[in-house]
This record gives sequence, C-alpha cells and structure tokens, in this order.
Amino acid sequence: MHSFPITNMTPAGPTPDTQHPIPGITRTGFLKNFITRPNIIVGDYTYYDDPRGPAHFEESVLYHFDFNGDRLIIGKYCSIASEVRFIMNGGNHPTTWLTTYPFPIFGQGWEAGMPDAWPTKGDTVVGHDVWIGYGATIMPGVTIGNGAIIATGSVVTRDVPSYTIVGGNPAHAVRRRFDDETVQRLEALQWWDWDPARITRSVRALCRGDVAALEAEG
Repeated sequence: MHSFPITNMTPAGPTPDTQHPIPGITRTGFLKNFITRPNIIVGDYTYYDDPRGPAHFEESVLYHFDFNGDRLIIGKYCSIASEVRFIMNGGNHPTTWLTTYPFPIFGQGWEAGMPDAWPTKGDTVVGHDVWIGYGATIMPGVTIGNGAIIATGSVVTRDVPSYTIVGGNPAHAVRRRFDDETVQRLEALQWWDWDPARITRSVRALCRGDVAALEAEG
C-alpha cells in the first residue's frame, strides 16, 4: 500500500477528473479517466495501481464480449491493486450440452449448434470503498458489498457481504470489519455519495474510525 503524500490538495480534495492525482506518480490513477469501453462503469475517485500505468486496466477485464451484454460496475472510492483480474461472462461455456467445446463460434458448419443464448451470470458489481488486493480474481456475476476487502490472490466466486474481509481460493469470509450496528450506520450514511467538500470536512472522522463524528457531519 502506498503512503500517499498530501500535497497540492484543494479545500474540496483532488478533482476526480484528474488522471494522476499524486504528483510525480504515473502508475496510480483515478480509473474512470482511463476507461474506453461503454460496458465498464467506474465511480469517482476509484483508483487503480499498475507499474505499467492505469491505462492497462481494461486488459485485466477478460472475456468481456459485447454480445453477452454484461457490465462491470465499480463504485466510488475503491482501491484496486496491480494484477487484479475480472473474468466476465464470455469465459463461460455451456455445461448442459454433451460437450463443453464451443463448436458454434468457429462456423464452417458448426454454427448449426448455436444456442439461443450463451450462459451468463449477469453483471459483475463492486460496491463503494472496496479494497481489492494484488492478484485477486473476480469471477462473473459476483457482487461485492460496500467496504469489503478482497485479500491478495483471492479467487472470488460468490457474493461478498458489505464490510467483510475475504481470502483464499475460493474466497471465504475471514471476518467482518465492524459489528452489525456499525455496518448499519455506515450503510445508512452512504458517505461516498457526499459532495467533495463535505468529504474533505469528514476526512479526519473517516481516517480515525469515528462513526459518531461522521454522523455529526452528515
């Protein structure tokens, strides 16, 4: 995890339209400013870190074919490490056939086996304030709740509840980050939807775990 210098900050924090918000650091960027595919949606302030540069993020979204219609939706204020992979629905093969081989896609007579629809598990959705560690893999159709943490190298095959730490292959719950009452208070606040100036006023409370102070700002 980087130690980010607090420099060149305005009273409302950095603008989310900045590609590289840390002066002199080009490996880290606010991800939405590098997305070119309409079926990838990223919220403000979510950042991606990659030694090659954040423009390479889309190379990590695999088997994402337009004909499937699935989307990758990532919320605000997420932290995504290098080598994270999102496996999308184009990587699914039918399992109800007598074969798993995708004959129809190669044509030349094999298109006779073309199905009415290819298998899909729907959109992949990452909530707000989610930290995805180095080398994690997110499988298609998974929903990751707000405030969750995905440990390094995890393979996420099922939904992750909000404010839960998961790890392993397949990923399993390690522990909740906070008790149920605190989680409910944070979910009710939805601080990630506050305007930047209000977020800036609340940074101390956010960074020291003071829910009451955060509620007072709200």
